[in-house]
Amino acid sequence: MSSSSPPPDNWALVHAVRSARFSALLPALLILLPLLTLSSPNLPPIRAAAGPPPQQATVHPLVRQIIQTQGQVEVLVILKAQADLGAAAALPTKQARAAHTYQALRSVAQTSQQNLRALLDAQELDYQSFYIVNAIKVQASSDLLQTLAARPDVDRIVPNPWVKGVPDLPPMPAAAPVGIEPNLLRVNAGDVWALGYTGQGVVVAGADTGYDWDHPALINQYRGWDGAQADHDYNWHDAVHSGGGLCGPDFAEPCDDHGHGTHTMGTVVGDDSAENKIGMAPGAGWIGCRNMNHGVGSPATYIECFEFFLAPYPVGGSPALGDPSLAPDVVNNSWSCPPSEGCDADTLEAAVNALRQAGIAVVVSAGNSGSACSSVDRPPALYQGSFSTGAFSHATDQIASFSSRGPVSYGGSTYVKPDITAPGVSIRSSVPGGGYGYNSGTSMAAPHVTGAVALLLSAAPDLRGQVDAIEQTLTSTAQTRLNSQCGGPGPPNNVWGWGILDALAAVRSTTCCRLYLPTIFSGP
Repeated sequence: MSSSSPPPDNWALVHAVRSARFSALLPALLILLPLLTLSSPNLPPIRAAAGPPPQQATVHPLVRQIIQTQGQVEVLVILKAQADLGAAAALPTKQARAAHTYQALRSVAQTSQQNLRALLDAQELDYQSFYIVNAIKVQASSDLLQTLAARPDVDRIVPNPWVKGVPDLPPMPAAAPVGIEPNLLRVNAGDVWALGYTGQGVVVAGADTGYDWDHPALINQYRGWDGAQADHDYNWHDAVHSGGGLCGPDFAEPCDDHGHGTHTMGTVVGDDSAENKIGMAPGAGWIGCRNMNHGVGSPATYIECFEFFLAPYPVGGSPALGDPSLAPDVVNNSWSCPPSEGCDADTLEAAVNALRQAGIAVVVSAGNSGSACSSVDRPPALYQGSFSTGAFSHATDQIASFSSRGPVSYGGSTYVKPDITAPGVSIRSSVPGGGYGYNSGTSMAAPHVTGAVALLLSAAPDLRGQVDAIEQTLTSTAQTRLNSQCGGPGPPNNVWGWGILDALAAVRSTTCCRLYLPTIFSGP
């Protein structure tokens, strides 16, 4: 309340009390004084001290630009309220962490979005609500944008552009089988198989252009296939809700209208039980989500697939039906969201971090913008929470010229990227239609690491859900490659990260003591 002098009427009353020196009545009158002040009809209303005006939400410049030229724009409205996921790390199992993360995120989103959704409902606007990033997608006019930006519960408003998530694939030549592919041998996957670890009991996931699920090298590893019939519920989701083409929107079974997704998943798990041994972890199961239409996606489609992996739900269902117990152990992300095309750099980070808190490793391709330094510059590869993978040639042991390099400066910090390097030049894998072909890129390197995570977890199931420990195991056993092109020679450095993936060394680092300690300590 203000410290200025009391209004004249009240001051006269106090003066009269003092001058009469009625000391016995003074305490009672002082008690009545506030009531008299409030009831006096001639006094102005009492107002709280003025505070700073509510801060306007940040509006991405591209949003205002599109509004000015087109009159409306599709946006993501990011709310301020954020769930506290810190307790998840203390939970004993991956399933418990995933359940806690799912429930905490959903609860905060439902509560904090209630008033905003009521506003949009009153205006009869279509919108989509997300919880893994506390956001709502909506088509905004200039008036609505002004209203949204003034709301105290809104943090920022960013565009939801359609961006090129993966490069166009060149024609992939037919390729004859060679048994175990040489890129797999280079990272010692075959030696891990010989120890009896093929990824069994582990579930991998892929967010990509879709998947040719009944390809001979993929069908037997698909979690939705029991050997006789398919059940796509909880195993497949299509985040593309409009458009035509081979797959069309909301496709009810895995479909790939580009080829990129089928190729990447082949490198993770592919094996046709004959001569085509193309995948790192042929004993693992896989699930998938289409986050791009013909190789083009949006922040909203990327977020939607992250939500599906945190808590998979039935085909045609909604996140409210999600079951976090069916979440995968690791997600492959061989795509990017270029800021140069309007993708807000910060928007996807909350989703990546949420998966980590839930015990799900997030493997990401570093990008194909090398050989310049600081070319790891696109989400999600630039996040510290992403396990970013560079590419090298398994034939020459040289870093790929296209492989993006660090350092990354983001969020007030500067750090090394990529984290690790894997084969990404002339990789033979599955293509839609039952065939095989070669392709190159960090998109081809990341699936090697995703498959290596599956091999590691099949050998050391106690690491399941412990993302930091999984990543540390892979980096600490990588084959060191020193390079000072973009900073110190390392390890790690901004060309190779911690070095070349070595699946056998990673597995041995976790199984050595199980194999030998019982003998050592068993006594005579």
